[in-house]
Amino acid sequence: MPPAVERHRFARAVKAVADRAIAAAALVLAAPVLALVAVAVRTGLGRPVLFRQTRPGLGARPFVLVKFRTMRVGAGGDGERLTRLGRFLRSCSLDELPELWNVVRGEMSLVGPRPLLTQYLDRYTPEQSRRHEVRPGLTGWAQVHGRNAVSWDERLALDVWYVDHWSLALDAQILARTLWTVLSRRGITAAGSDSMPEFRGSVVSP
Repeated sequence: MPPAVERHRFARAVKAVADRAIAAAALVLAAPVLALVAVAVRTGLGRPVLFRQTRPGLGARPFVLVKFRTMRVGAGGDGERLTRLGRFLRSCSLDELPELWNVVRGEMSLVGPRPLLTQYLDRYTPEQSRRHEVRPGLTGWAQVHGRNAVSWDERLALDVWYVDHWSLALDAQILARTLWTVLSRRGITAAGSDSMPEFRGSVVSP
């Protein structure tokens, strides 16, 4: 096996071990915050406290993503489903803390393309589908380049760029930049929307 390939495999193994160790430690350290958020969601939104949804992971294999619920079950009197509490949790990324459990289980990574909806799978171009060549992440290259404020084509291109240029050093850079992105609350929503609009596929030139 060529030395470069062997080094790459070793780095991947280090990433997998580090992901689970860091996520497990983070769950323990964040336990008080998790408890407070759970109480806030239970009080403000009722049950269920956790939102579970099947998402495609590595190789597009399905897994159940877990996060704190931020939406009302039905539209409220003001016609909005996302509450003030939900907006706050999303702006601070607190709603995503339970996904650390997905990392511990090996279904996600700390860094990688965000896991999107299963119905998008048949809407990707072959190039865009390459985002599933790595485990999805809590944060990623697209998240530190605009989060939900960039277009779908830009976001998916950034995901594929990450797949092609991955390294442990790049992951460390993304984690550091993620802290600034969360603190600055940039790119939380797309323009005119509470979240990223539905991906309906890219227009491919003939």
